[in-house]
Amino acid sequence: MISLTRRELIKKSTIAVAALLLPFKPNAKSLVSITNKMNMKVTPFKAAVPQDVLDDLKFRLKNTRWPDQLNDSGWNYGANLSYMKELAEYWQSKFDWRKTESEINAYPNFIAEIDGHQIHFMQIKGKGKQSFPLIITHGWPGSFLEMMKMIPLLTEDPDHSFDLVIPSVPGFGFSGKVTQPGCNSAYVADLWHQLMTGLGYDKYGVQGGDIGSGISSWLALRYPANVTGLHLNYISGSYKPYLPDGEKLSDEVLAFQKTGAEWSAREGAYAYLHATKPLTAAYGLNDSPMGLCAWIVEKFNGWSDNHGNIENVFTKEELLANVTLYWVTQTIHSSMRIYNENSKKPLAFKKDEFIHVPVAFAKFPKELPTPPRAYIEKGFNIQHWTIMPAGGHFAAVEQPLLLANDMKDFFGKL
Repeated sequence: MISLTRRELIKKSTIAVAALLLPFKPNAKSLVSITNKMNMKVTPFKAAVPQDVLDDLKFRLKNTRWPDQLNDSGWNYGANLSYMKELAEYWQSKFDWRKTESEINAYPNFIAEIDGHQIHFMQIKGKGKQSFPLIITHGWPGSFLEMMKMIPLLTEDPDHSFDLVIPSVPGFGFSGKVTQPGCNSAYVADLWHQLMTGLGYDKYGVQGGDIGSGISSWLALRYPANVTGLHLNYISGSYKPYLPDGEKLSDEVLAFQKTGAEWSAREGAYAYLHATKPLTAAYGLNDSPMGLCAWIVEKFNGWSDNHGNIENVFTKEELLANVTLYWVTQTIHSSMRIYNENSKKPLAFKKDEFIHVPVAFAKFPKELPTPPRAYIEKGFNIQHWTIMPAGGHFAAVEQPLLLANDMKDFFGKL
């Protein structure tokens, strides 16, 4: 049986996490709130996880029940057991969430209330002579933390910089959770448009990878008068352009579809689970920090250009900061649910649907299976295509300079 003291700690931690997701209340000298022309309330936010939550995390890590594994199986059956134990030790003894909080709070953070949704976002004004508004969207199992390395690269160019808006998708990070069905990538795109225009950006650029690429694509499709350009480093395997009746797919597309099906059979179990029964897995993932860590870190290993060693591209600090964000906000289930919603509304274009705004694509060598350019061009107005020398699915963390330079090159021309 659990002790009374332990029960009290869990109760306090649950209450503390709920309090964490409330907007930061500034002092009298701070900006209290902004009500803009679209009646969108924006409140300053500060990341401040209650200590009880962090104490509970360390208690659970200490009492992890470890599985067995086959000898010398590495990552072949999932998250490598010896590396997970190494991460657990580091998480307990060396990782400092307060350092991550300081890095987050070094930039302006806000909570915007849009259509009843609490949306966390960072807004960093560019320091250049000209600054172009740009909204960058993350995916799963990442977070807004992926973009931290790119902030100085995109905001401090003296000639041409960006006004960056980096939001957390509903159900991720410090954004509120959606408890009603229907919050798919298209729905989030509508929220993002309200966010950008509400902040005073009538014209803006969009960028995204993973789920963020779908959200960004819907933005460009639905709001071409406002979106100046679309930059992507991923195209969803569910993407389907409109094809006239009788049009046959090329051999190149058929080969891609075969490769994608083979990849899904080998690596896609997580996506099928997210799209069908996410709640069942969430009971374990939301209760065990090492279960959560393994579920997330296995993807960072498998989808990155790491040459057989995950720490060739990610530090333990980077991996654990992202996992800890999911843990302290209890957002693993709410983040997985968007797979279910997107399965009901994939990025499939109807007749006369085409993204006409200029589009750039950065193709990283270790990205998940990517459709051929000719197939993408049936739905996207590709004006800029870059074959990258290195990098994988988490390009903003793996190769921030390559990605940032490609974005600057593309949007600079616009």
